[in-house]
Amino acid sequence: MIRKNIAAVLVAILALTFASPVLAQAPSAAPSGPPAESQTLAAPPGAATSAAPVGDAASHFSIIPMFMRADLVVKSVMVLLLVASLWSWTIIFSKLFLLSGLKSKARRFDKLFWSGQSLDELYQQYAARNDHPLAAMFIAGLREWRRAFEGGTPREAALPGIKERIEKAMSVTILRETDGIEKQLGILATIGSVSPFVGLFGTVWGIMGSFAAIAARHDTTLAVVAPGISEALFATAMGLLAAIPAVIFYNRFVAEIGRYVNQLDAFADEFSAILSRQLDEKVH
Repeated sequence: MIRKNIAAVLVAILALTFASPVLAQAPSAAPSGPPAESQTLAAPPGAATSAAPVGDAASHFSIIPMFMRADLVVKSVMVLLLVASLWSWTIIFSKLFLLSGLKSKARRFDKLFWSGQSLDELYQQYAARNDHPLAAMFIAGLREWRRAFEGGTPREAALPGIKERIEKAMSVTILRETDGIEKQLGILATIGSVSPFVGLFGTVWGIMGSFAAIAARHDTTLAVVAPGISEALFATAMGLLAAIPAVIFYNRFVAEIGRYVNQLDAFADEFSAILSRQLDEKVH
């Protein structure tokens, strides 16, 4: 029993010995009352220095100051890409208006052609205002057909040559009109394929300038490197802004022109069959 009491006393002494430093380091109770409520809390160490001025950083990202700080080569690249972008948008809007007008005129002409109106009346109506490829092809084919009857009714042996000349006249008209529609599409394709590489050249040149600034100042802080890199990357962004619309609309225009040329070819085949049938009826 005595041994148990001695052991309990020793355990209590050891517990008090190890617990005394912890109790000494325990925080005191928070102050209460009006003085405690009026006190302002101090910011933790390093909090004031770690906060970044978001408004100032956003104000530095501006296109015009970035352009003015850029190197002469990077400025030239940016101006070239801006001109290419404006040029591509000019071509895009002109082609949009052109194709829209051609489609509406083709629908009107196709409606008149199949309305039962005589070919001679339609020829007289469109001979003076040949303003779209479908009408131009119709006039070329019918003009060649009328030339075959200038010396009277042609002989049966001359029919194959007349039909071939009619088809050739319409085919040449389709090629000539298609070439006019596709004009400046090559420029659009060139802008779409070359602009990213021009912007990449400006980016590489700007990054080279940033590394030169690091070597000259012997400083690798963000304040030295960031301006040159941002200007360089802006050149790549301008290249992409010029290239993406050019590529999108180039593919769209190629597809629409292809469908329109197929429509011209189909009409040429139908019209050639009509003229061939009339030739056979007149000869026989």
